[in-house]
Amino acid sequence: MKNFLAPVLPVLMSALSLGLAASAVQAQTAAPSAPQATQKADGRLRAALGLGASHSSGNSRTSSFSLAGQGVRLTAQDRLSLSASALYASSAGTTTAEQLRAGARYDYNLGPSTFAFGLLDLERNRPANLAVRGVAGVGAGLHLLATPEHSLDVFGGVAWNADRYIDVATVAGETRSRYGYASLLLGEESQHRLSETASVYQRLLVYPNLRDRGEFRAHFGSGLAVALSSAMNLNVGLAYAYNSDPGLGRKKGDSLLTTGVSVKFD
Repeated sequence: MKNFLAPVLPVLMSALSLGLAASAVQAQTAAPSAPQATQKADGRLRAALGLGASHSSGNSRTSSFSLAGQGVRLTAQDRLSLSASALYASSAGTTTAEQLRAGARYDYNLGPSTFAFGLLDLERNRPANLAVRGVAGVGAGLHLLATPEHSLDVFGGVAWNADRYIDVATVAGETRSRYGYASLLLGEESQHRLSETASVYQRLLVYPNLRDRGEFRAHFGSGLAVALSSAMNLNVGLAYAYNSDPGLGRKKGDSLLTTGVSVKFD
């Protein structure tokens, strides 16, 4: 492991500093990438908890803090995934990010390569004027690739989206304090083991609005994990969130680079 880490550790540590600084100076709607819990089909609940933080003073006065966790219970027949994250950042005394997210998803294998799923996501994001967003969805998907080293799933379904705003906002051509709509739910996700100590994952979700045709939300998340020990990883994550109609005066797209360490609880 030392031979593997020697050439990449300086690069990852540089990314750690740059990533924390980036998260401190921008108001984000993208969520921190969750650390990946160990997945073994034995019915036990396993978890991972990740932490990142930074602080600067002097000519630049910024601070940031991110916390993210994942829990997974996997069997040969089904999988239960739980996730949660918190993100806070400020610059020159002004809050630039304040976000809480929590989610749950249940997958049930219908056959060797097909599965059905249900999910529930909750989000609060003060800089984005979002008091709470709830998303409940169901659908089905395909396991296109499933080996110990690589996995690739594609899935689709329908979802109900319910937004409630902190201040009234102009959304879908009307001034409102809340907005609910049905949408499609389209996505894909994959995980890849690069070596005994490094792995990557990525996930893309798209919610085409069925009430206001042509509008949609999308979220992309990816991450690299390098094992420092059997229980601790160094993580680098990249997330991008897009909302074609975020409300008058709000930006449509936000990106977030986070780095930190995570601990597995097996």
